[in-house]
Amino acid sequence: MIHAYAAKEAGGPLEDYSYDPGLLGTDQIEINVESCGVCHSDMSMLDNAWGMTSYPFVPGHEVVGTVGAIGDTVTSLKIGQRVGLGWHAGYCNSCHTCHSGDHNLCGQRSTTIIGRHGGFADKIRAQDTAVVALPDAINPASAGPLFCGGITVFNPLVQFDIKPTSKVAVIGIGGLGHIALQYLRAWGCEVTAFTSSEGKKPALLQMGAHHVLNSRNKDELKAAGGRFDLILSTVDVKLDWNAYIATLAPKGRLHFVGAPLAPLDIQVFPLLMGQRSVSGSPVGSPAVIKKMLDFSAQHNIEPIVEYFPMSKVNEAMAHLRAGKARYRIVLTRD
Repeated sequence: MIHAYAAKEAGGPLEDYSYDPGLLGTDQIEINVESCGVCHSDMSMLDNAWGMTSYPFVPGHEVVGTVGAIGDTVTSLKIGQRVGLGWHAGYCNSCHTCHSGDHNLCGQRSTTIIGRHGGFADKIRAQDTAVVALPDAINPASAGPLFCGGITVFNPLVQFDIKPTSKVAVIGIGGLGHIALQYLRAWGCEVTAFTSSEGKKPALLQMGAHHVLNSRNKDELKAAGGRFDLILSTVDVKLDWNAYIATLAPKGRLHFVGAPLAPLDIQVFPLLMGQRSVSGSPVGSPAVIKKMLDFSAQHNIEPIVEYFPMSKVNEAMAHLRAGKARYRIVLTRD
């Protein structure tokens, strides 16, 4: 039996819940969960904000633990090895995108908390392809958020071949943005943080920003016109996207890793005249996750984390819902 915390209805409390996972698949890994990050996506799924949640619902897709059991065909990992699991729990491994190394774009990918039970539990199972070994140099206590928040902001740097000389800005310095600043600084970029709070400036500079712009100051936005090669938006709210597009250099890119539900109100002529683009991306493939972990280890990058015991999961979710998380939350085994 697997012992977990599940909600019975949208927005409901997480309660003790046990289920029988059945026989271990031949290509599956069973992870003994040591910790699990709490992501904003867990809250969105808990509330059924995206219309794809089934109940009872067990959140948790930023898992760190040790391999407790392996299927008969698994050769990539060993019992006792420390590993991580993120947003995806498996792939078809036979389509063109999987064969190209883009497993995260597989049309038959399975999601760790959609149609399956997640990592707010003592154990979790996933396909071996989706489970990534944790380097010894990575702090396992804080590593969970790297498997979703970290890879989400790291993936665009690889996909778009961002140069160390690039000028990059980040919108939204929260659970994603604070990791993005660290990665971009270590990547060698000239890093700017957009913020609506002047009081955050010292912290943002310490996280890695070279410059901080007040997103509510129209004069500062205007002065930044044509500056950035890339803007990463990590927020899930509607903003004046045209004002940010105006700060892009020719061939610059406004890239979404946060998911506003409101349609984008974007003028096309500024895109045409500057050959600018608007794009988005999900988490990365297992190969890019491994690259991200190696990069994090090399540059001593880790999320800023608050810890709650798993038994206090409802308090942790309330803390996140109130916007008080600084900057990620990790649940630890009691």
